[in-house]
Amino acid sequence: MSATNSRASLPDGLRFAFGTLTVLPVTVTRWDREAARGGMLCAPLAGLVVGLCAAALGGVLTLLGAGAPLAAVASVAVPAALTRGLHLDGLADVADGLGSGKPAADALRIMKQSDIGPFGVVVLVLALLAQVAVLAQLYGESWAHGAVAAAVCAVTARLALTFASRAGVPAARPEGLGAAVAGTVSVRAALLAGVAVVAVTAAVSVAGAVAVVVGCGVAELLLRRCVARFGGVTGDVFGAVAEVAGTAALVVLAL
Repeated sequence: MSATNSRASLPDGLRFAFGTLTVLPVTVTRWDREAARGGMLCAPLAGLVVGLCAAALGGVLTLLGAGAPLAAVASVAVPAALTRGLHLDGLADVADGLGSGKPAADALRIMKQSDIGPFGVVVLVLALLAQVAVLAQLYGESWAHGAVAAAVCAVTARLALTFASRAGVPAARPEGLGAAVAGTVSVRAALLAGVAVVAVTAAVSVAGAVAVVVGCGVAELLLRRCVARFGGVTGDVFGAVAEVAGTAALVVLAL
């Protein structure tokens, strides 16, 4: 990262968030810890854009006469496409690392390999099935229910990244995205971001606000397990935390 210590502007943070968390054509003009701080605080906004895109495609298919299952699959495919599947890949890699039962250094090496092991395959399939199942149920109730769920899922996933970037959470490696953003967000700023997201979500759906809280809570449990197991966070851990948060939020909405 650059050694600059000047405070990053809101546009710097937005560019960092969209440039690192999506495939949207955004140029990251600053790559330092101040920009990373702003970017992780803006992560829920990136999630909102991803979620709205997912909801839009699901809604269009519904209006064209497609059934709820197809709309659900489309709404799950959009976030995967807009992140190049990196969060899903991180979920699979973390499952392999945690399931390996090996020391931290060996587990991190397993996670860095390009192939996916049996733990990763099983967890990945189950997570995608859960997401599609919930969205199919909600799209079956109405387009609005499915659309809100898709948006809440994406926002919750990225808010979990804000919390995972807070001070006191170390990086497991000295390089990579995990090291770039680890510890950049103050605990106070992360909590304020969380309160803001919950408040805005509650204005649209009280159930959605509950889903955000529970989703981030479940993600926190995974984050703590990964820090204890690997010694800190990595880019894969961030991806896993996002997917777990979003999936847990959807499950809450289904209930």
